[in-house]
Amino acid sequence: MTTWHWVRHGPTHEKAFVGWRDVPADLSDAPLIARLNACLPQKALMVSSDLIRCTATADVLSTASRTRLPHERDLREFDFGIWDGMRFDDVAARDPDLSRTYWEKPGDVCAPEGESWNMAATRIETAVTRLNAAHPAAHIIAVAHFGAILTQVQRALGVTAHQALSHKIDNLSVTTLTHKAGIWSVETINHLP
Repeated sequence: MTTWHWVRHGPTHEKAFVGWRDVPADLSDAPLIARLNACLPQKALMVSSDLIRCTATADVLSTASRTRLPHERDLREFDFGIWDGMRFDDVAARDPDLSRTYWEKPGDVCAPEGESWNMAATRIETAVTRLNAAHPAAHIIAVAHFGAILTQVQRALGVTAHQALSHKIDNLSVTTLTHKAGIWSVETINHLP
């Protein structure tokens, strides 16, 4: 059985769409990071998205007994295309129907010059499937993004993208999913240490 401990990166304090734009995380809350470290398995593999908000979060969670794997570009957040860096109200004003449909009927709807939920989910699932095959009995701490984690919640629960979006994924929270013989199960979603 492979156990995935999905950790959402530290907060960015951005008030705009942040997808592939590389912005740093605020990792100044030492007591919270200490609690997060304590609730994660000490002997584990650790992988992160290649964006700095995830790599820096993984750095503060690194210990001698956690083996870092190479950063995974495929664990990035959704590519919001030209919306990346825009405020939510500006996106709604620019693309009122498209932006509403993007969130209310996620699936094949793409952000302009970006990707859809299904495109991102396929990208992320490919990386997860590869890591499951390479590490079939490991604990994997994966530092990733809101959207990336929700695609895996969707996969594990067998629900629609819209249903997956109803789950909250806070910064520095842990979502634990297990995989055994092709079967996914959910242990916790959005656990705050």
